[in-house]
Amino acid sequence: MVPLQARAPVLRERVMTALIMAGLFLLAIAYLPLSGLALFFGVLICLGAWEWSGLSGWQSAAARVLYVMLVGLLLVLLYRLGGLGDTPRPEQIQPLLGVACLWWSFALLWIKGYPDSAVLWRARITRSVMGLLILAPGWLSAVYLLSHPRGGVLMLVLVLVVAAADIGAYFAGKKFGRRKLAERVSPAKTWEGFWGGVVACALLAGALWYLLPFGFGHVGLISVLVVVTVTGLASVIGDLTVSMVKRESGVKNTGSLLPGHGGVLDRLDSLCGAAPVFALGLLLVGW
Repeated sequence: MVPLQARAPVLRERVMTALIMAGLFLLAIAYLPLSGLALFFGVLICLGAWEWSGLSGWQSAAARVLYVMLVGLLLVLLYRLGGLGDTPRPEQIQPLLGVACLWWSFALLWIKGYPDSAVLWRARITRSVMGLLILAPGWLSAVYLLSHPRGGVLMLVLVLVVAAADIGAYFAGKKFGRRKLAERVSPAKTWEGFWGGVVACALLAGALWYLLPFGFGHVGLISVLVVVTVTGLASVIGDLTVSMVKRESGVKNTGSLLPGHGGVLDRLDSLCGAAPVFALGLLLVGW
């Protein structure tokens, strides 16, 4: 067991990094135009792509740079296909979000079948494609949400949903955790923690529907509950998918850029899973 004296500096470092990240996020949302936000989040995604290239098995710096460039080109292509430079129309963005959500359903099957499922995605090329399917749709969904008049609020709601799922799972798992959720992927996660996250998301959904006057008035409470809860579940799948690939690659963190947190991708995994589901859910309920 790690002594409290040893854990205190790590916790302090983790909290300071989280505060700096939150401050940068809020400043970007408040002051950058949509094109600036697309670039800001694109840089984060490319940093995540650098880390994913290592998880994919690419060793040379040249190969990893080429992978980052490929991800960057894909973001530019999605920007044009989704009409994100203007006001994106639902018929432009919905098919792209649908494909992203379909991918996460396959990822869930692979998580459930791990380690046997690794035979399907262990190859370097397959893992590289997985990275494209994780990173690019997450960016697309975030920029699409930000294109709305109240896009900053929607992004904050998305972050709150992911945080609620994580915090609810942590405390419920710590208090009641007994049965492992995906022991071979992430041994610390439990079914009790999972349901704690679901309850936290449901409570957050009720609070959002009741308190926030930004357009939920015409959307029923049940619809808000479904969108928020399913978004929380998708964040868990995003986290477990990256954990599964890290375990297969034999690493604990995707990188070391963020003190106390690991790599950029260690912070983006849940958001990349949640963002397409949240964006598509809002479209489907007519928000």
